[in-house]
Formats: sequence, C-alpha cells, structure tokens
Amino acid sequence: MTLDIEFKAFSALPERIGPDTGSLVVMPFIEPGLAKRSARQLARRAGTAGLLYAVYDDKRLGFVAMANAVFRRSVSPWFGYAAQDAFAGRDWLRRGVEALERRSGGLLAFNDGKWNGALAAFGLVRREWALENYGGDLFMSKYKRHYADAELSLVAMQQKCLVYDPAAVLIEVDWEKEGQGVEAADRALFHARARDNYGGRVADSELRRIFK
Repeated sequence: MTLDIEFKAFSALPERIGPDTGSLVVMPFIEPGLAKRSARQLARRAGTAGLLYAVYDDKRLGFVAMANAVFRRSVSPWFGYAAQDAFAGRDWLRRGVEALERRSGGLLAFNDGKWNGALAAFGLVRREWALENYGGDLFMSKYKRHYADAELSLVAMQQKCLVYDPAAVLIEVDWEKEGQGVEAADRALFHARARDNYGGRVADSELRRIFK
C-alpha cells in the first residue's frame, strides 16, 4: 500500500486537509526537486494508506510553522512529520503506527540512524495525545527550525509515552549536516524553556540534561 501525495504552497493552504482516518504525514520543503523525489520514495514504501502532504515554505516561515499549520487543519488520528531529504525503509509508516498502537504510545521516534530513539527528529504522533500539549499545535510555536522536536520528545519521555521501533526507518539524507549549525534563536529559546521546565511539562531534571 502507498500514500497519496499532495503538494501545496503554504500561502495557498486550504482550511481542511484530509484524510479523516489513517495517517497524514507533513513534509515541509524549500527545494521542489528534492521534495518530489523524497515524496515518491516515502509514498511507495509506506506500507499503509494515507496522505503525504508536502508544503512549500513560500514565505520562509520555517519547518515548525508549516507542520503546525497542517496539523491544525487536519483530523487524522495519526500525524507524522518528515523533511524534504528523508529516505524511508520499507513499511516505515505501517511499522510506526503498529508500534504506537502496540505500546499505547503518544510519540514515535523513527529510526533516523543517529539518535537511537532518544529524539523524534522525524516522528509520528497519536493526535489525541498531541492535542494536549500545545493548545492545538503539534510543536511549541515559538521555534522556527530546530529544537521543537527535542522539546516534544522530552515531553513524551516525561509522560513515558515515547516509542521507538528500530524497524521503522526514516533517515535524513543531508550530506552537509554534520558541518551545519543550528538556529541560534531556537537554541536560546530551548535553554530558556528548560529553566521553566518547558512550560511545566518536563519535571525530571535528568531528562532536561539530555539535549544541549
């Protein structure tokens, strides 16, 4: 089974994005050629039906704003997020959904080849869980590109509902990743929020030391 694919510019997002059942995966992008190639590969290897919704960041608002916008406009019980440079293992989405169902989880961290389940850099959420965290957004909305996934992962760890299945593979293929920095404002925000226990959502001091 494969995912349907839909491309849309952020400035032209509809008020309602389907499907009502199954899975919706948002893929924000800024490079159309790369996004189209990744979308086809992710769709073919999903192993389950659903929709891959690729959103062109035509206003350069950042990954977080794109993901939140699609999340707010959709109702699917399972909601995933990936980037334009994602490469999927076979049945990546089916395995992710099954792992969340099997363990009654809230957030699944895909096997990205780097974090070993400690960070949902690419992730899948149970919508009913995610709706309780940030007032209807998927991520804390003040982030732009980085650290929103780290905070969400810590929230899930605190609640003991972060799930990892190494067979659910979704890898970021970025040849220059190791030499790149992160958004300075996002880093500063992440550390500022740590001092406030991420809005009171992460009380465990050991968890707050995982990401720097």
